[in-house]
Amino acid sequence: MKSDKKMILVAGLGNPGEKYEKTRHNAGFFVIDRLSHEYGIPLSKQKFDLVYGKGIIERVDVILAKPMAYMNRSGFPLRKLADYIGLTSEDLFVVYDDIDLTFERIKIKDKGGHGGHNGIRSLIDAFGTRDFPRLRIGIGRPDGEKDVTGHVLGRFSAEETEVMNKVVERAGEAVVSVIKNGLTVAMNNFNCLR
Repeated sequence: MKSDKKMILVAGLGNPGEKYEKTRHNAGFFVIDRLSHEYGIPLSKQKFDLVYGKGIIERVDVILAKPMAYMNRSGFPLRKLADYIGLTSEDLFVVYDDIDLTFERIKIKDKGGHGGHNGIRSLIDAFGTRDFPRLRIGIGRPDGEKDVTGHVLGRFSAEETEVMNKVVERAGEAVVSVIKNGLTVAMNNFNCLR
């Protein structure tokens, strides 16, 4: 992804509804909500089973989007929106939680597999490619647990919430850096941070 794009679709992954609102799996939603608030881009449009808003970040036209289908079906609403607007997977930047990344870490990648993440698997299926840039937000893996569903769909403790607020702020800054400076600069600046 280059910083001279005509438009960038920034999508945060999560699950809709009050039950999932503050769970670890909704880290992608947290970042989109922060950017929406910070840049005055209301997520007031609804189409294709997602909510989204259009605006400008660092003189670049952006669409902020949150699929309202559940995580494992989030790819197809984003594909429909991209097709509707005339964008491709190269114009997409995805933000999501990653259990295999240490809590507090964020990592920008230019492409990759799904790593067992159902939302990313759905995106790969919908767009027919693994070649889309993304920002992974570490939520950590619980020690010794094979079934991680409870952890992923669990809520942060009060202490973790304080830390997560800072992580979301940093992740938002990383997204803005990608938009403004491109992937390489953003990776150099953010992937080395805790």
